[in-house]
Order: sequence, then structure tokens, then C-alpha cells
Amino acid sequence: MATAGLSYPWYKKEDTDAFFALFQNNIANFVIIAITMLGMGFPASIVYGQVLPGAAVAVMVGNFYYAFSAARLARREQRTDVTALSYGISTPVMFVFLFGVLLPAKQLTGDAELAWKIAVAACFISGAIEAAISVIGRWVQYHLPRAAMLGAVAGVALTFIAGEMLFKTLEMPIIGLVVLAIIIVGLIARVSMPFRLPTSLFAIIIGTLMAYLIGDADSARFSDAFQHLGFYPLLPNLAWFEGMGLLFTGMLAVLTVVLPITLYNAIETMNNVEAMEAAGDKYDVRECQAVDGAGTMIGALFGGIFPTTVYIATVGAKWMGAGRGYSLLNGAVYAIATMFGLIAALAAIIPVSVVAPILVFVGISMIATAFQSNDTRYYPAVALAMLPYFANYVMTRFNRGAEEVVSDISNAIVIMGQGAMFMAIFLGAMTVSVIDHQFRRAAIFAAIAAGFSWLGLMHAPKLALNAAPDFVMGYLAMAVLFAYFAFQQRNELH
Repeated sequence: MATAGLSYPWYKKEDTDAFFALFQNNIANFVIIAITMLGMGFPASIVYGQVLPGAAVAVMVGNFYYAFSAARLARREQRTDVTALSYGISTPVMFVFLFGVLLPAKQLTGDAELAWKIAVAACFISGAIEAAISVIGRWVQYHLPRAAMLGAVAGVALTFIAGEMLFKTLEMPIIGLVVLAIIIVGLIARVSMPFRLPTSLFAIIIGTLMAYLIGDADSARFSDAFQHLGFYPLLPNLAWFEGMGLLFTGMLAVLTVVLPITLYNAIETMNNVEAMEAAGDKYDVRECQAVDGAGTMIGALFGGIFPTTVYIATVGAKWMGAGRGYSLLNGAVYAIATMFGLIAALAAIIPVSVVAPILVFVGISMIATAFQSNDTRYYPAVALAMLPYFANYVMTRFNRGAEEVVSDISNAIVIMGQGAMFMAIFLGAMTVSVIDHQFRRAAIFAAIAAGFSWLGLMHAPKLALNAAPDFVMGYLAMAVLFAYFAFQQRNELH
């Protein structure tokens, strides 16, 4: 029975490391959003006055709730080592909303404000769908093998986080390698830093000083950093309501983008909650999906256009020994930084190569957890589930030119990258089932994969009936093969 004597700290030193890791994850997305939208022709008044404040509200609400949830878990289990779930904007979902919702809306309407309102409505609907999905979240989590879910997450971690951030680290090799060495010593080998500073803070201080001292960063960054300073209040508006009418009268096709990416978002939350359970903290996946949906909807009420999710960085925070303080600080800092236009300033002053090594650590901690939390016989399933994200990474980075750019390598890269999360989970689940000689279960997963392909949830650029017929036939053939072995197995038992 729980006692009242548990002292679960509001903040501790380890929270600082986790804060910088989570802050950098989110700030990178905020900066990408700003640069992309300005490049599309959206005015600064919408970008800095509506979209970023709305996103900040969603981030603040979710982080504060998950700090509360961590305290509740700590009291229930009488532990002080509980880590709050990380929360923010999912990078793949962000790109889909930028180029699959916002850009088409602007191209069709020719009006930046109308396009923004349509995107806000789409975001609100996405949140509502995820909240509804939460009803079956625990059932899905129970029936999907852990190796499949964590393997899919590890694929994201290897490509979009550890791999991408290692590239960024080496853009300034002298600085990046020194900061990477600090991260390895402090966060992996657990060696204390001078003056007992948190490792991430020490790394950022040293790296930033080096960047300016050796000339890899110049004073011009400062003038660029402060041009968008101002006051942008966090105020609700009716853009979501106005956009709803526009969405259902002239932009209904946008919903064919919203549905699959919302399913992806819900599964991403489920995967990351599963990863956290493997690391030692068990949260209710249904509650988390409902909170993510509610946070997305609340952000839309304030002008935000991007769905939010439990973040992949959570296990990295657990490895750092963080509690709830990093989540509280992240929510508060984002609200303040967005209100005063400081997001772009911070991103401009601190070179990317200085903070990238921290995210390399986050990525490798996710990959390590995927293997450490599974029996060795499931390692092939984890590895196989990671592979679709290589294709997805190439696809995303080349954007609309992917098919032409990579066709000389393989024409399967683009179609493999479409719905990579689903493909990763199904391949991993089939492999786990076969390893356990549960061939009937493997056949069911193959049949479900065929259904997803038929609907265009994977191996197709958009939802449509019979969207990927070759893959439908391929997965059905797998199902028949597994069913044969299941039949043979049953005959042997009798």
C-alpha cells in the first residue's frame, strides 16, 4: 500500500540533461516549421503569431500532464526513479502536414490565411481521431509483439535521429567530435563533468564557445537571431471552426492524408510507451493516446497545425536518470520562448553541431533498448523491423524527387518507404510469431498487412481501394505459406 512519505523530486540534476535533449528535439521542429512556412509564402504574423504559439500550447499541456502522470506512478509504485514521458511534435507527421496538408491547401486556395485555417481544422480532426483510437490502444499493444514495436522505433532512431544527427555533428568536425566525446564520457560512461555540471549543459557551453573562438560561427548569427523578437500571446481563436467548413466543402481529399498519418501517430505513441515499459516505467497506452489526441486538439484551438505524440526521446531521458522536472521545464520554456519570439534566437545562436551529439545519444539509447529488452532469439525480428526506415529516410530526404533520384538503386525504395512504420511492425510481428512457431498468428499478421496494402495505408502514396495490388498478393501468399505450416504443425501434434 502506498505511503505518504515518498518524496518524488520536482527537479533534479539529471533533468537538465534530459531537458536539453528534449528541448533540442522540439526546437529543431519549430525552426523547420518556421523556415518552411515562410518559404511557402506564409506571413510571419501567421507563423510566429499563430502556428508556433499553438504548437507551444500543445507541447506545454502535454508535458505538464505527463509530469503529473509520472508523479502519480511514483506514488503508486513507491519509486523515486520514475521518468516522465517526453512529448512533442512527431517529425514524420510534421513533414506530412507541411507538404501533404498545408502546401496543397495553399496551392488550391491561393490564400495563406485560408490554407492555415484548413490545416488547423485537419489538425483538430487528427486529434479527435487519435483520442477515439485510444479505446483500443491497450488491446493492440497486448497483441503486437514487443520486438516488432521496438524494432520499428529503433529504425526511426537509427535513421532520423542517430544517423541524421551524426551527419550534423560532423558538419563542424572539430567541435562536433569534441562534443560527441563529452557525451560519450558523461552519458554513456557516466563520468562526472567539471564543476559537477550536467553533461548536456557542459557540452553545449564548451561547443558553443569553441564555435565562436575558432570562427565556425560568427557574430552575424546574433543579428539574424533577434529579428523576430516580439510579443506573441497564447490566445485561442476560431480558425479551427472556420477551417472545418472549408475542409468539408472544398478540401475533403485532405482527410485521406489525415487518417493514415493519425494511425501512424497513434502507433508511434504506442511504440514509445512500450519502449518506456521495457525500460522500467509502465504507463497506460490508452491514456497516453487520449492525452496526445487532446493535446493536439487544444493546440489547434490556439492556431496550431501539427499533431503531437509521446516522444521517442523518452528512453534517452530514462537512461539519463531524469524525473518529471525536465518535462515541466520543457513546457514552461516553450511557452515563454514562443511568446517572446526566442525560439529562432536560440536556434540561431547555438550551432546545430553542438547539440546534435546529444540526439545521437538519444538515438543509440533507443536502439540499445530495443535489443536489451528482448530475448536474444528475437534479435532477427528487431533487426528486420528496423530496415523499412532506411527506405523511408531516403524518401523523406529527397521529398517529391525520391522516385527519380533513387530509381537507379531500386524502384522499391519509394513504395517500401510509404507506410514504413506499418511495414516494420508487420514484418517484425510475423518474424516473432514464426520464431515462436506460432504460424497461425503469423498468417493473421500477413493477412492484415495485405489489408493495409489494399487500402493504401502502406506501399501507396495515398488512401485508395486496391492501392498496392502486387503487395496485397505478396502478403496473401505469405499468409497462405504460414497457414500451411500451421496446418502441418497441427497434424504433427495429432
